[in-house]
Parts: sequence; structure tokens; C-alpha cells
Amino acid sequence: MGKPKVKRKSTLIDMTAMSDVTVLLLTFFMLTSTFLAKEPATVITPSSVSEIKVPMENLVTILVSGAEAKSDGSLNRAVEGKVFIGLTGDTDSTYSSEKMRKDLLVEAQNRYNDMHPDAKVNFTPSQISAFSKLGMFGMPMKDLPAFLDLPTTEQDKIMKEFDPNKVGIPINDNRDVTKLNEFQIWMDAMQRVAQEYKNNGSTDGRGEPLEPNDKLYKALKQTGEGIAVKADKDTPYSTIHYVLDNLQTLKLNKFTLMTALKSEND
Repeated sequence: MGKPKVKRKSTLIDMTAMSDVTVLLLTFFMLTSTFLAKEPATVITPSSVSEIKVPMENLVTILVSGAEAKSDGSLNRAVEGKVFIGLTGDTDSTYSSEKMRKDLLVEAQNRYNDMHPDAKVNFTPSQISAFSKLGMFGMPMKDLPAFLDLPTTEQDKIMKEFDPNKVGIPINDNRDVTKLNEFQIWMDAMQRVAQEYKNNGSTDGRGEPLEPNDKLYKALKQTGEGIAVKADKDTPYSTIHYVLDNLQTLKLNKFTLMTALKSEND
């Protein structure tokens, strides 16, 4: 007598639902992730017990480079104290980082030309677009147009080489608001852009009007959350003082010093 045949069950599994979930998760992380901006200098921030987090939007980051260690163990002080600025916009796409950077560059150009009528700079639309992609920038205004014309790989190379004669926004101990240095020009332009957003709004890429937005203004002028100064723990205070004094000259008296959270063993 023959054995009854057992019907084989299919081992195929419908993965459609799992694929849909994977795509949804991937899309979620892509839309909500915040990419870290490339920084031209590596700094180790000092430790503190403060647990206040630096905001991820409407933030101006001021990076101050520290001294660089040489192969013989000595320090290269020539690269110390170079200043760079980064701007992060609103999470609202109408006032995105790229839009704010474009408006900042145009305003900084106008302020610079007011201060230097015999050495004006003018940025083309393609240069303004290239600037809007920079997470952080720092070089003399006169050199910026040529830098923005370079491919991204060449821009990165210049920043990586870190020639002290080519990088860093010029800064000094100026306190005369009628003769702003370049760092002050950038920060003053930032204030003006924030004020314009607050009072009159702006326009989008098609020239359509945008509703007023006071978030950047509040962050810069009221809460103190809009400016974060990031410097190496071994950078002398005299170097950092230049930056802080420049901010106060522009009546930007509220800012944050970025630190690393101190552990129990520190």
C-alpha cells in the first residue's frame, strides 16, 4: 500500500510589506537627519558641566582655530586664531540655510562695498549659489569670488592645506562702528538680514513674497541661542577675546561658548 503524498508548502515569503516599511524608515531618517557641516579646523572644546544643547536651527557658529602640532612636538602658532563662520537656517524650507546664506552674502557684499568704495567686490548668481552650499566659510572678502568659482574638491583642498595667508576672516580689535573690520561686516550683515526677515519677510526664488519670520532675530538679539563660539581648549583667551569684543562692539552681547560635557572622571 503506497504512502499518501504530503503536500509541500511553499517557502516563498511575500516581502512587499517589509520593503515598504524599510523605504518608509529610510525616507524618515533622510528627512530628519542633520548633516554635520565640514569644519576647516579641528578643535577640542573645553569641558564643562553645562548640559544646555546648542540649537540646530537659526544658528551662527563662529569657529576659532587653535595652534597646530608639528612633527617635532612644537606648536605652529601661525594657524591659531583664524576665524570662520557657519550659518544654519530654519527648519521651515521657506527660510532654509541656503536661502539665508544667499541673503547674507548679498548683504555682506553691500556692507563691504560701503566700507571699501575703492575696492568693491561683486558676486555673480553662480557664486552666490555656490556660497549657499558652504556649511562654513572663512577668507578675506576680496578672495571669496575666486574661491567660489572653484570646484568643491579644490575648495576643500584649500581649506585642508590651511595656509594662514589664505584662510580666516580678517579680524582686529576695532571698536569703531563706522569702520567695521571684515568679521564685523559679516556679523552686522547677519543682524540686518534677521531684522529684514522680522520686519518685512523676504522673497522666494521666484520673487514671490514670504511671510515675516522673527526666529533668527530672536535667536541673535534676545535669547542668546543664535551665536555659538567654538574654540580649542588650549587657545589663549587673548585670541578668543578678539571675537567676543567684536561681537559686543556690534551689541551682540548674548552668545554661547561651546563646550564638551565633563564626565565623572574629569
